Amino acid sequence: MKIAHWYKDYFESRISGRYVFLDTIYPLLNDYKLNFELTVVGHSELGEDIPMLKIGNGKKIVLGWSQMHGNESTTTKAIFDFIKFINQKDYFQSEINQFLKDYSFYVLPMLNPDGARNYTRHNANNIDLNRDAQTLSQRESQILRRVVDAVKPSLCLNLHDQRSIYGFKNGKPATVSFLSPAANKNRTLTEARIVAMRHIVAINKTLQTYIPGQVGRYDDSFNPACVGDTFQMEGIPTILFEAGHTKQDYQREKTREYIFYALLSVFDIVGPKASTVTHAAYFDIPENLKNYKDLILRNVKLDQYNKPVSVAIQYREVLKDDRINFEPYIDEIGSLKNYFGYIEKNVNGAEILTNLQGNLTVGENITKIRDKSNESIIFFHKNNSFLN
Repeated sequence: MKIAHWYKDYFESRISGRYVFLDTIYPLLNDYKLNFELTVVGHSELGEDIPMLKIGNGKKIVLGWSQMHGNESTTTKAIFDFIKFINQKDYFQSEINQFLKDYSFYVLPMLNPDGARNYTRHNANNIDLNRDAQTLSQRESQILRRVVDAVKPSLCLNLHDQRSIYGFKNGKPATVSFLSPAANKNRTLTEARIVAMRHIVAINKTLQTYIPGQVGRYDDSFNPACVGDTFQMEGIPTILFEAGHTKQDYQREKTREYIFYALLSVFDIVGPKASTVTHAAYFDIPENLKNYKDLILRNVKLDQYNKPVSVAIQYREVLKDDRINFEPYIDEIGSLKNYFGYIEKNVNGAEILTNLQGNLTVGENITKIRDKSNESIIFFHKNNSFLN
């Protein structure tokens, strides 16, 4: 059986969508604690549990954490896909047994449960935990620090989501991105950075099979307030994962699959081993550009412009009634010649109305965009949802 066939039939279907909080994952944790060690390593600023699973008993110690930013849940789903894969007894048993023998994987699937429940990037005190690595002002940051000091990992996985705005010059989106963070202002290639780079090169080789040309890397400007930079400074190889966007996958159900393959690569279950690749290939991975929009209308006639323009629409993610709603708004108006849209429509010089208004305002929430001269022609409608 190929790993993609296993995933299609057996991924962890009990967790899905964008809104993932502690109540979502505890039933799964309670199932998996029968075979793996489950502990509560501390509590959030509002007293929520911060659970940790230990998988395997090997000498190679890897520590991973997800939802440091509460509204970034794709990697949490992928973690549970990985756990289900390791827990099953029907397929890939030699690879799984080797993993369990070689590795001890400590994973905190939800470092920021308060932010997860409120679907916010920050924690309950409005602090970005990924900028709190030096001050350690928050309970969640202190817990992560204590875990690192206790387990002494040889590799850390800092698991995040990225927005849908990233892509490349050739028009492909950055569906998954990685970074080996800098360890100083000079971005020196320290031993820890090189280890992380080799893992990213191996991951990239694996992912090219599934999403060719859609893997990127982040700029490695140094920021000691960030967790990854801090750990690299301390000589702990750290990989930043960023689960991005592809096509109309706004629930990030395809991207979670690619993160699952990336996790398998880290643990030598698929693809080349990091020890067999050169870190120099890391710099061949294209750097992310902010050149994507959710939707672009091309060749639009607007009274305030003397020539046709393009109109970009983006979505805000809004938590309402335990559901993430995608609220469209006007993001930018102009030539947008260096931008790509996941959907692009050429309106061929039509004059448009938004919400029955003729003047478009950047930042304005919208429901409908139609042809001003023919109301039966609808170029965009919020309720024609491809997001669910």
